[in-house]
Amino acid sequence: MNEKITTTGTYQEAFTELQQIVNDMENGEISVDELSVKVKRAAVLIQFCKQKLNSTEEDVNAILKELEA
Repeated sequence: MNEKITTTGTYQEAFTELQQIVNDMENGEISVDELSVKVKRAAVLIQFCKQKLNSTEEDVNAILKELEA
């Protein structure tokens, strides 16, 4: 698992890691001992993805605004 995706890396890398955590949880592959760590990691990844999506939305809106001018 790539633990370095917090403020660097791509959206796709973060999303893929998040999907793996969810799959592991759904399949019961995460022990109780690991659960807290995985949930915290998922929260970091979700925040990272939200920031990337917001930034992309702002960029797209700025480009569209320039095209309207």
